[in-house]
Amino acid sequence: MINRIVLTGRLTRDLELRRTQSGTSVVSFTLAVDRNFRREGQPEADFINCVAWNRQAEAMAQYLHRGSLIGVDGRLQTRNYENQQGQRVYITEVLVESFTFLESRAQSHPTPPKASPNTSDGYYRTDTSDVDTIGIEGDDLPF
Repeated sequence: MINRIVLTGRLTRDLELRRTQSGTSVVSFTLAVDRNFRREGQPEADFINCVAWNRQAEAMAQYLHRGSLIGVDGRLQTRNYENQQGQRVYITEVLVESFTFLESRAQSHPTPPKASPNTSDGYYRTDTSDVDTIGIEGDDLPF
C-alpha cells in the first residue's frame, strides 16, 4: 500500500515550536497550496493541516515563517479524540517526513528598496533592479 503526500505551498502563519510532556518537539502548521484552476477568475487554494516532529519540527520553527514557500514530503494520517462535549472529533493531517526550502531567505524576507538621489531632477527614485541602466540618446534610435 502507498501513502505518500508531496505538497508545495506557503505557510499561513509563523510556526510555534511546542514540546510534549515527554519533551518531544512538535510543530503544527497549515500549508496554503494553490489549485491549478480558478473560480470566476480568482485564484483558489487548499489549506492543508500538517504536523512535524523532533528535528524536523525544530528546524522548521527556526528557519521558516509566515509566507515561506516550502515543499513537504510525508504521509496522510488520521486520528480522533473525544472533546469536552463528548463528541468524537476526527482529524486528517500530513505527517511531515521531510521538507525543502523553495526560496532563499532574501526572497522570503524582501528588504525595502533603497532610495537613491537622482541628480538630474532633484527627486529620489526607488531602485528596483541591480541592472545598470544604459544611456541612449534620441539620435541613437532608429525611428
